[in-house]
Amino acid sequence: MESLDHFYLSPPNKSSDSHWVDNNLTNQGSEEFADLLKLIDWPSPPSSITDFSLSTNPKECRYELLSPRSIYRAGETLEVLIMAKDHYGNIKSYGGDFFQAKLHSPVIKAGVTGRVTDLNNGTYLATFLLPWEGEAQVNIRLIHSSEAVSVLKDKRESHPEKVYFNGYFHFNGSTEEKECNIELPGQDVCNYNEPVSGDTWQCLKPQKMPCHSLVYHSMGGYRRVTNSLEDSLLSGSVTAQNINGAFTSIKIDPAINSTGLTSRLQVCSPGQEPSQPSGFYYNDIWTSLICLGRHFPSPPDARACLKGKDIHMFGDSTLRQWFEYLERFIPTLKRIDLHVNYQSGPLLAVDPDAGLVMRWRAHGNPLRTTKTMISDLHYEAAHLYGIGGGPQTVVVFTLWAHFTTYPVSVYIQRLSRLRRAISSLLFRSPETTVLIKSANTGYKSIYGSDWLSLQLDLLLRAMFKGMAVTILDVWDMTSCHYLPEDIHPGAPVIRNEVDLMLSYICPR
Repeated sequence: MESLDHFYLSPPNKSSDSHWVDNNLTNQGSEEFADLLKLIDWPSPPSSITDFSLSTNPKECRYELLSPRSIYRAGETLEVLIMAKDHYGNIKSYGGDFFQAKLHSPVIKAGVTGRVTDLNNGTYLATFLLPWEGEAQVNIRLIHSSEAVSVLKDKRESHPEKVYFNGYFHFNGSTEEKECNIELPGQDVCNYNEPVSGDTWQCLKPQKMPCHSLVYHSMGGYRRVTNSLEDSLLSGSVTAQNINGAFTSIKIDPAINSTGLTSRLQVCSPGQEPSQPSGFYYNDIWTSLICLGRHFPSPPDARACLKGKDIHMFGDSTLRQWFEYLERFIPTLKRIDLHVNYQSGPLLAVDPDAGLVMRWRAHGNPLRTTKTMISDLHYEAAHLYGIGGGPQTVVVFTLWAHFTTYPVSVYIQRLSRLRRAISSLLFRSPETTVLIKSANTGYKSIYGSDWLSLQLDLLLRAMFKGMAVTILDVWDMTSCHYLPEDIHPGAPVIRNEVDLMLSYICPR
């Protein structure tokens, strides 16, 4: 097995820094690792089923209003009881189903997520904040049955090879294509180690070429890892389906003696505690319940906020949407063609008169992308060591969508390396703005499900808790909007997401 510690271009090694922060990675067996696993623990069915009809059926599930009243007022809460039933119409005796709930008013384009609590007996409590006055409708969907969740969890941990990648080797006019992944156990491989961050990648060793002849990377494909029963449990007919309720809508009257839900909020700043819900839509505009979010309705507003900023974005295509939005929205912000694969970048846009530089690049492997130069793929943690930081520097990253197919230990270790790099950046340049985009909804398969995304999102929030960074909570923003859910949200959602980001860059 050939090792290439020098293969990826990286900033100088900082490991000798006597002021190193968070030097110990979150390895398996550590107390933090155990706490993180406990955080994402999810109830499993008491036994494996062999009869599909015993799984939760969205057509049989019901919900009803608890303690119904004739008058509801803005600012109060609404409670709804959800009853899970199987295909025979029997109430389930155990929990573990994955429901999503929202309260919405389509006419005024208003929406807010509900908090769902598993009572572990086949019933669930959905709690809604009532942020606006007028008519509102409850919508509850069964995203996955507990039996389907059990399949997702098993395949995540036992089949990391279900998504695979290709490496393209070029040497002396010849080419070879080989399978690559984070780990290819029991095979003769080339090891590619990032010396600063510790990230690793492996490819099957080519027959007649050296390991350093790896030039390109691409998505390979998907492997089938489910049987017919598991396919049925994950089929579209029982996935993300609305369930019926005993009532259709409620009427919300104005609040009494209230100065509003946002009256006591502070300006947006790092380290603020999350709220549940994190905000709500009204007239298609997102109102944050974490801080006093601002809105930037015109290009000059956004340009003034970003004047003199050096913006570094690292992540997936859901973060690239923010880059694309700002590039379109601010006419003076022009992209420079770097002659690279657009899907993975790097992308660069500048506004010289405003002193604005904005970059986006994909995070390092694993990355599902079309054929791209391996030298253009940088691990985000290693790249951060090359950023000086300062009051004009903004770092934005997201890391989740390409990790849903891997055991959670892989994700925890990746976040741990990133956390260490961010700690180092903030130590040397504490005025640097660091923003973390959360996961968003929209995935619905064995390779990328909202349940898998939620698990990673919980880990991400926990691992950066207490640091001088900001979690931009877009999970609620995508799950309660009127547009159909999509892993790549529509323009109104992206506009509100970017406004939230700008609220932390320019809080006043």
